[in-house]
Amino acid sequence: MRNRSRLTTISALAALGVLALAAPAAAHVEVSADKTKAGATDVTLVFHGEAENPSGIASERVVLPEGIAPADVAPVKTPAGWQFATTSDGFTVGGTPLAPHKDAEWSVKVAKLPDGETRLSFKTLETYADGEVSRWIEIQEAGAAEPENPAPLLTLQPGPTGPAAEPSSAAPVTSGSPSSAPQAFQPAPTEPTESASAAWLWWIWVVLAIVLVGGIAFGFQYRRRRKESGTP
Repeated sequence: MRNRSRLTTISALAALGVLALAAPAAAHVEVSADKTKAGATDVTLVFHGEAENPSGIASERVVLPEGIAPADVAPVKTPAGWQFATTSDGFTVGGTPLAPHKDAEWSVKVAKLPDGETRLSFKTLETYADGEVSRWIEIQEAGAAEPENPAPLLTLQPGPTGPAAEPSSAAPVTSGSPSSAPQAFQPAPTEPTESASAAWLWWIWVVLAIVLVGGIAFGFQYRRRRKESGTP
């Protein structure tokens, strides 16, 4: 009976261990938005960074995804004692280190989300008071397993597309309207126009006339020479 109870306990502990290993890793830095459509404007992004180091979080540096310029981001809310600053590729928030094990939460306003994008990754560097840096910068690919240090991921819905171009349905032109005058036909540049054909025909007649006049003059000159030489 004692052996059976011990075996049951060991089996339960093993099962709990398997479940713990199979559980998905928690996202250490997350991002959410109040508008989740591509191309949306005036979007508030809320970031949440978990504290894993007991020294307290001192700053968060965010690298913006392509399509969002640092100048288009403005602070909304930061932890007490923290300041917002724009960088060349994103922004930072930081200041007085937070209390040990206290998570960091901050929000910013984005002028416009990129058009045509459905996955936006915000690489984040989380710095603690003791100098340790947690790098949540690995891109999470669609359909793939979550990487060890995933970058905060914002999934978007496709934005509205512009109306498809419809064939023109202009009303028939009535007689006497300004647009009823027939438009002049423009022949293709490679085809000779009527004026060009007439010009060529005129030049052919000129050449024939010159040849004919030259032939007659030559004939008279030839006959005169034969008479002068006495040749019958």
